[in-house]
Amino acid sequence: MIRIAIAGCGEHSRSSHAAPLARYATRHAGEIELVAACDLNADRAAEFCHSFGFLRSYTDLEQMLDTEKIDGCVCVMPIEHIVGTGIQLLERGIPCVIEKPLGNSLADAERLAHAAAETQTPHMVSVNRRFMPYLNRARSWMKELGTPRYVRASQVRHARNEADFIRSTAIHVLDALRYMVGDVKDFEAEIQHANDPGAATWYIISLRFGNGTTGRIEVLPTAGMLEESYEFFGEDFRARVTAGSGPQRSLKCWHRGDLVIDEKASDDEPEDLRNGSYQEVETFVGALKTATRPKPEVKDILPSARICFAIADLTRKDGLF
Repeated sequence: MIRIAIAGCGEHSRSSHAAPLARYATRHAGEIELVAACDLNADRAAEFCHSFGFLRSYTDLEQMLDTEKIDGCVCVMPIEHIVGTGIQLLERGIPCVIEKPLGNSLADAERLAHAAAETQTPHMVSVNRRFMPYLNRARSWMKELGTPRYVRASQVRHARNEADFIRSTAIHVLDALRYMVGDVKDFEAEIQHANDPGAATWYIISLRFGNGTTGRIEVLPTAGMLEESYEFFGEDFRARVTAGSGPQRSLKCWHRGDLVIDEKASDDEPEDLRNGSYQEVETFVGALKTATRPKPEVKDILPSARICFAIADLTRKDGLF
């Protein structure tokens, strides 16, 4: 049986990691054991165990790693601790899931990438859009038709005023397009200012991919609602994936003037099945079962991080933070 622990018991860990791990354990009885949960807050770690079926709680990561003989660890740290904890697991040779972003700076991200390359410990970065069912359906469908000529994505949020949004959250959309289309050859970023000096920064990012595809990303963190959308345009085809929250998720594909796929998420389908979190768990557990390397690794996400950190640097130079 594969023994899995989790480090970090905050809200994101609950919804995006613990819930799908518990679902997998229920669906595949006898395959995995959720052995331990660790958090600096003892009550939170204990509640985590009670809610999701982890056997023991810890407040000290080193103690947990020394005590429990684990086959894999899911690491969900605050941004300032992602790199240090990730390197700790890699150097111990513990296969792990590392949350994005890859640290607070490009130097952090490069340091994590170096540790991953040096240790060769199997690991994956948690970027759930790469596992989102509708995006993968669109990806498979387009492979039969050709390469998109133009792509467009929008990330719309409500009241997300944090200064690091472009590198901590918008990386999801950029990385999703890289996954769908290919590596980015070059980019330009327009930083949009509001008249209100306290307003959040918006971004319009133009992309040119190595295969000739062009595209645009709109990052609008304070536009009053929650939605992500991805559109792909090619000769005689178009695909649109809406990836907001809950049942607004949908997939529409057109071919030669006809709407050939028209699907919408069910109201009662659990969120982790819709947003890719469960499929991410399946990938990690599958790699542990077969002693193979899960994807994506740090090196796969690093190009996305480099672009987002470069845009963040432009914002700093503009005097915005």
